[in-house]
Amino acid sequence: MAASWLKSSRLRVRTLALLALVPASLAACGQQPERARSGAATPDMTAYDRMLGVLYKHTVPVVQPAELAAALQKKPQSVLLLDTRTPEEYQVSHLRDARFVDYDHYQQLDLSAIARTRPVVVYCTVGARSEQVGAWLRQQGFRDVRNLYGGIFQWMNDGQPVVNAQGPTTNVHPYSILWRPWLKTGNPVYK
Repeated sequence: MAASWLKSSRLRVRTLALLALVPASLAACGQQPERARSGAATPDMTAYDRMLGVLYKHTVPVVQPAELAAALQKKPQSVLLLDTRTPEEYQVSHLRDARFVDYDHYQQLDLSAIARTRPVVVYCTVGARSEQVGAWLRQQGFRDVRNLYGGIFQWMNDGQPVVNAQGPTTNVHPYSILWRPWLKTGNPVYK
């Protein structure tokens, strides 16, 4: 319990520190994730891309939203989607067919029935928590683990659909008021 709280606190502190680095003008935060694939800063990177470049530890390869959407369109059950946010965030919305994995308890996840060769995509709000879960999954022997670049925010900003228990929705839980400016489309809902 204490280790989970400590991990969560460290992530919050790191998040606040990173947000302090973000330029004050958020109006120019259009998402262009293709530039961020290499991890190297380029002059045309957006503030969002730069923030993700600092936030990510690059321990898990990323998959772009359009690439994941195309894979799911072809074979919906081919990829195991793991939503690594909180129960409240997941209830507001999630990717269709995503399995909920509570970030605070992911190391207790029963993985015995999942083939280690099955492709897995993890996601959270912007990709920081999910990257940690993805790194852990790789330590558990999963060979093809990817982190959704930019998380559910980038997914929504790129026009991809989300659902909740009632069906399709435009609602997204922004995690915190500090992250809210990065969500450019959809309806922010705090539970």
